[in-house]
Amino acid sequence: MSFKVVIPARYASSRLPAKPLLDIAGKPMVVRVAEQAMASGADIVVVATDNAEILEVVQQHGFNAVMTRADHPSGTDRIAEVAKLMGWDDGAIVVNVQGDEPLIDPILIQEVALNLAQHAGASMATACHPIHDKASILNPNVVKVVINAEGHALYFSRAPIPYPRDAFAADQDIPEDVDVYRHIGIYAYRVGFLATYSQLKPAMIEKVESLEQLRVLWHGYHISVAITEHAPARGVDTEHDLAQVRKYFAEAQI
Repeated sequence: MSFKVVIPARYASSRLPAKPLLDIAGKPMVVRVAEQAMASGADIVVVATDNAEILEVVQQHGFNAVMTRADHPSGTDRIAEVAKLMGWDDGAIVVNVQGDEPLIDPILIQEVALNLAQHAGASMATACHPIHDKASILNPNVVKVVINAEGHALYFSRAPIPYPRDAFAADQDIPEDVDVYRHIGIYAYRVGFLATYSQLKPAMIEKVESLEQLRVLWHGYHISVAITEHAPARGVDTEHDLAQVRKYFAEAQI
């Protein structure tokens, strides 16, 4: 199967300035992410940035990088610009890998690309994994997804969905026959849909939930969802996350 990976890497970060360039055991974070992406079997990995220093560092480490506009409202729009710059065919599959996930499993990247390739009726694909603990289900920072019989997303929410009414009313755990899935923020697109997406009007539910993918559902497009056992490790959002990732790479001597 043929697919490509684009890694959006913006310089600005409210909590960790210059995050893509932060050192992890001798290599910048964005390079660590690119290495994981290459291990997925992608035809090409491209870092999309708005910063000349990131561009130079990525190229020095032997990876492809392109300069994109600084005013994109979302990572998806940035990827659409990359696809246009690279001249990729409308039918090509592109996976969006976040630039702050140096521990992402290459198998997960491959699974999402394969899922889209196998679902001709879907415009996008993403991933999820089962969760069982009540705290995670109630946590608004853990995004949940409900899937239909064809494996397409019905809805994404920060609220607990589906809501096990009787079990929660009795202060019980989630019944074993109730499937609750945590959404994983990785996406595969067909290039032709990227141009369409950039023209879609933002949806009310997208704004209320602060979930960009709801725009796609609101406009009637399908998102196929792969259920995976390869749940990613935490991304790097805080100094604590950075310290943990640095410790992992140092101990692994990678």
